Amino acid sequence: MTIRIQRREFLAASAATLALAGFGAGQAGAADKIILRMSTPATATDQRSVGLAEIFGPAVADFAEYQPNYNATLFKQGTELEAIARGNLEMSITSAQELATIFPEFSIFAAGYLHRDAEHQKSVFAADFMTPMKEKVEAELGVKLLSVMYLGRRQLNLRMPKSEREVKTPADLAGVKLRMPGTDAWQFLGKALGASPVPLPFTEIYTALQTGAIDGQDNPLPTDKDSKFYEVTKQIVLTSHLVDLNYVAFSKKVWDSLSADQQAIVQKAADDASEQGRQRQLKLEEELAQFFRDQGLDVYEPDVAAFREHVQKAYLESDFAKDWPEGMVEKINAL
Repeated sequence: MTIRIQRREFLAASAATLALAGFGAGQAGAADKIILRMSTPATATDQRSVGLAEIFGPAVADFAEYQPNYNATLFKQGTELEAIARGNLEMSITSAQELATIFPEFSIFAAGYLHRDAEHQKSVFAADFMTPMKEKVEAELGVKLLSVMYLGRRQLNLRMPKSEREVKTPADLAGVKLRMPGTDAWQFLGKALGASPVPLPFTEIYTALQTGAIDGQDNPLPTDKDSKFYEVTKQIVLTSHLVDLNYVAFSKKVWDSLSADQQAIVQKAADDASEQGRQRQLKLEEELAQFFRDQGLDVYEPDVAAFREHVQKAYLESDFAKDWPEGMVEKINAL
């Protein structure tokens, strides 16, 4: 109920602002290029940022100037969608979690095992059943979702060796103290996986694994390497329980001001940038799996189908699913 009240207030304010505002910095004279400011909390070296800078910017250069702003220096993280809605920003990289605070049905894409892999994630975004959700965001928020970006798969990383605890199904995680982020949604996912979730700040994970305060943690493989969790763990179970994503968000008013040819160029540029980032991230994940094996860790895949069935059942029986479009899970699974 709180979400819906906030949504009504937000959309009403945004609509009033849009009715009075022009295109902001995106508006340009006939002889000038359109300015496309991107606001993102990501760094300049993040794969999402790199793809847009290397591919999107040059592709639209004939009629638009791409101006990326990194590390949330232009707009604070979580406020970008509102900035686009108010006509104060042209582009951002947004998450399903952020969209779900305004449109609760988007929480489906933050649930475990909805996407199987990067290609399935791309197919879901392009599917006909996504059209009403995209159109709703355009009509009520003034934001066009151009493309989906692959962030990586979250895997389980345990301190005990495989010989002591081999994980094939959710039942094998019974009693495992698994660190998960502290929100209700993350804790629910930990329970749905079969473990005993423990809320713990990210900065305390290494020491907690080292001392045995927790038995494991979940993160994408690049995070496991960067944080050196492999030094205090013995196995990585490739559950791929969350195929994380972002969307390239674009001002609908700016989009409508473009010619059909320009719109086609913008769309292709966003898709090409997302694909480059997707392929680079997949390659990195593949390389890291071998890196961890070289460090002496067991890296293996469990019965993913058993995990998917168990986790999806838990979600469908929970309050989270009440806002999901009817039959959406079945349509996603059928792709």
